[in-house]
Amino acid sequence: MKERLQKILSARGICSRRKAEEYLDRGLVKVNGMVAKVGDKADPSIDRIEVDGKVLEERQEMFYYLMNKPVGVVTSNVEGNQSDQGNQRNQRFFLLRTSKRPAHLHVMVSSSNHTCKGAGLRMAQKKSIPTVRDLLPRHLQGKIYPVGRLDKETSGLLLLTNDGVLAYRLTHPKFDHEKEYEVTTEGEIFDGSLHKLKKGVTLSGSKTKPACIERLGPCKFNIVLTEGKNRQIRRMCQKVGAPVKHLKRIRIVTLRDPRLAVGEIRELISKEREDLLKSVGL
Repeated sequence: MKERLQKILSARGICSRRKAEEYLDRGLVKVNGMVAKVGDKADPSIDRIEVDGKVLEERQEMFYYLMNKPVGVVTSNVEGNQSDQGNQRNQRFFLLRTSKRPAHLHVMVSSSNHTCKGAGLRMAQKKSIPTVRDLLPRHLQGKIYPVGRLDKETSGLLLLTNDGVLAYRLTHPKFDHEKEYEVTTEGEIFDGSLHKLKKGVTLSGSKTKPACIERLGPCKFNIVLTEGKNRQIRRMCQKVGAPVKHLKRIRIVTLRDPRLAVGEIRELISKEREDLLKSVGL
């Protein structure tokens, strides 16, 4: 099916639609050897599309999964002093985004709730700490990777994909995409402390961005962040004298699933995937 070249280049993660128009205006885009212009259409499955002399590669299948990470599991094989942004170096394994759905994987997914079960922890005996990879079904190991990270003591939602463009949008500090957490403190947290968290506190010489706070009880509240500093919430709460007892991520931009059991993983349904991509400008 023919689509506008701007849409094709954006969907492949080559550039934004606006930048694609610039490429077209500069004569950097060719279709079947002919210089294309803004508004021209092409069919990537048939036409040869070149951008600045490089042929657009055949699109790859993209996988999008949501996991409810348990406490005690680390995001990567080596858990160090990383932030969500610092985890970007793992994104080099990702492929560029495509909208094609991996239909052949559906046989591994429950038809009722799209949940993969029974993967369990398949740790080698030499490993002392289980990783997210250990929780994945075998057919997904090496195909999808965590976007950002949750530390060992934190549970909750974790997006796994091979969509490098989406991962970049969700983890790079220049984008302000929301992540929501449920926080339980060791003791009562007072209104003044919540107010400080809302306005921002100083960590390692820089002030955190303003946060949205909703009190749930004397020792419990929800917080919405638009940044991902290392162990940020724990450090923020420690700063105001309210150490964290339990921390759980309950939302990633548009993604929620309170029914997803701890340790389970499921594929995003079409609407979830579309809403997420749209919310980050893809």
